[in-house]
Amino acid sequence: MDRIIFHIDVNSAYLSWSALEKLHNGSDVDLRAIPAIVGGDMAKRHGVVLAKSIPAKAYGVVTGEPIVNALRKCPGLVIEPPDHRLYSRRSHELMALLSGICPDIEQVSVDECYMDYTPIRMQYPSPEAAAHMIRNRVREQLHFTVNVGISDRKVLAKMASDFRKPDQVHTLYASEIREKMWPLPVSALFMCGHSSVETLRKLEILTIGDLARADRSVLEAHLKSHGTLLWEYANGIDDSAVATVRADAKGIGNSTTLSRDAEDSETAHLVLLSLAESVARRLRDAGQYCLMVSVEIKYNTFRKASHQTTLLSPTNQTDLLYRTACALFDELWDGTPVRLLGLRSSKLTAVGEPVQMSLFDYGALLPSNPPQNLRSAKAPCAGADSASLPDAASAGEKRKKLDAALDAIRKRYGEDAVVRGSLMTPSEQPKKGKKKS
Repeated sequence: MDRIIFHIDVNSAYLSWSALEKLHNGSDVDLRAIPAIVGGDMAKRHGVVLAKSIPAKAYGVVTGEPIVNALRKCPGLVIEPPDHRLYSRRSHELMALLSGICPDIEQVSVDECYMDYTPIRMQYPSPEAAAHMIRNRVREQLHFTVNVGISDRKVLAKMASDFRKPDQVHTLYASEIREKMWPLPVSALFMCGHSSVETLRKLEILTIGDLARADRSVLEAHLKSHGTLLWEYANGIDDSAVATVRADAKGIGNSTTLSRDAEDSETAHLVLLSLAESVARRLRDAGQYCLMVSVEIKYNTFRKASHQTTLLSPTNQTDLLYRTACALFDELWDGTPVRLLGLRSSKLTAVGEPVQMSLFDYGALLPSNPPQNLRSAKAPCAGADSASLPDAASAGEKRKKLDAALDAIRKRYGEDAVVRGSLMTPSEQPKKGKKKS
């Protein structure tokens, strides 16, 4: 299965956020419901339009044009000055909400981000269902609206989120570009600015489909490397991944809000497996080991609880993080339905730094003072047969090689190129009695 990427974009962010703030402060006028813009200075009548309401758009007002032009189109236009401190606060609220749903987020501006759907796909029947949940939750909790674009390419997800607004979910998979994207004017293509549009018009390239079918050498002659980029985007070619935040000074962690409360340990363990894969992969990508692992639970009563343990030796292996997380969860969980689960690694050390290894190290290391259900693990001890130690080290080395191989495959072919059977949704499971081709 191809990777799935969301692009989440706030509808008229500055205007929506300014409107909400004015309503909160007692105004009886919603800027979103009247011809209004954010930008410039009303008294001096200068500057440019930073955001516009839908009624203002109906007058032909466009983002980026001089305010004096906008006033000619709509003399009764209401102008609200920008409040960047407010916008920063609202942006942090949005990203905090989205990070609680899925941790793998690449924020690209104050009001938009990409999200890798992979860590949460087991929680939803489809990407569309997850996108609608995100859209609804933003509207209900933060009181503004977003568009969510869904695709198997970042640039196409971005294009999809720009389709009909506001408060919509759209798909634009690579297989859909001929139908949904090629009929659009070239000006609608991401990264195709006014100057490029004029150059393409002179070449009689008017639609994205015209651009996709054009001769690359002609485009390169007139637009240099940017012509190649536009041609690739018009053909849905974009291999870039969601660039999530990797390591910080304290640790690397992921959490996810479940689509349905987990009422049994088996369901919770599956979520922890997905989180462990993500955290371990990010540790390896960042060239880090962790020495401490912690698990966080938020119950459906909104009560929180957490538990942590220190490992005998630093690691970034998926299997160990998963087993440790499950053990911590089993000791901590009181049986109340779980709304959110989080897994965090801390006390990081660089992979190249020397570390103190333990006699009791399997290669995938057990935690010190391990939780009860880890104490029965068959770790070699001082009185064990010394012949078992090389076997344990060999097993640990095999796990490291397996993690490295899986990382390489996923980087080359996408996150879903290799998927654990336990994390596959029912529709992805091979049918009984049938062989997978």
